[in-house]
Amino acid sequence: MNTKSLFNSALIVAIALTLGLSSCKKRKAFKEEDGQTSEDSRTAQSENDASISDVNTEIGNNTLLHGRLVTPSEAAQVQKALGVTAAAYTIDTTGAYTGTIKINYNGTTVNNRTRTGSIRLTIIDYALGKRWKNPGCVVKVDYLAYKVTRASDGKSVQLDGTQNVTNISGSSWFELLFLPAHPSIITSVTGTGLNVTFDGSKTAVYNINRKFTYSLPNGILTCTGEGIGSSDGVSNLENYGTTRDGDSFTSEVTTPIVWNWTCGAWAPIQGEVNIKVQDKEFTLKCLFGTDASGNAVAVGSNSCPYGFKVQWSYKSKTNKKIFGYH
Repeated sequence: MNTKSLFNSALIVAIALTLGLSSCKKRKAFKEEDGQTSEDSRTAQSENDASISDVNTEIGNNTLLHGRLVTPSEAAQVQKALGVTAAAYTIDTTGAYTGTIKINYNGTTVNNRTRTGSIRLTIIDYALGKRWKNPGCVVKVDYLAYKVTRASDGKSVQLDGTQNVTNISGSSWFELLFLPAHPSIITSVTGTGLNVTFDGSKTAVYNINRKFTYSLPNGILTCTGEGIGSSDGVSNLENYGTTRDGDSFTSEVTTPIVWNWTCGAWAPIQGEVNIKVQDKEFTLKCLFGTDASGNAVAVGSNSCPYGFKVQWSYKSKTNKKIFGYH
């Protein structure tokens, strides 16, 4: 056999080995997949949603920030309607006259969640007359070691970083809840580089970009969330960045995510997202609002779904995992 033939044979063997190793690696990734990225993203965004509700509540209940007189009675009405437990946090209004207040969480456990840390709210261009009631008003939200711990299992998520909340439609909870002329409130949450630490150890970096429409179907306060971010040619992203393991990922909303005050922000009743993780040859398809078997369910006014299903396929095989809401 001449030198050229030997070289060609060696090249063929090398290519075959490379393809074989690559195929084995892909099969291994498929078999070892546990859907953790999907649970992490949903947990962080659910707690983010819950904190944004507090932001909407407290900025709307402050006369100086809202832009109209808010009586103690009106503030109490809003808190009662939302089920807000004032004992869970205090409000530092020292800087309200400059457009800044701070929510300080005191570690009280409410709805299986113990929250500590602070969230600082600052209206952008407050000195120029911007107020929360104005359409287009932007509030900078700083998470200062804001930590949520589930009392049932001790698992925690901590947010550190900055987001912007924009009041696209104008108005506040009070107008939506008690004035029929305001059928909905539309806001957006945008930001980059939010550090999300899970269980006090590994940290993911999230870029959360979402639009929320709050409404009152059948008298139940309901939120519909859409993805408005984009990265690497993919649009409708609710979240993208790096996972707790350092892998790049995107989370694309294919069906708007819906949650209500009956079940809470951490228990969406419907919606679908596709999550793609770096170097994985499959997509994590998430279906929210399922029973314990992963079947989509229609919930009544006083009932909630079990959890959500994550499904992924590689070649002819499909795996799935059901996550229960907590």
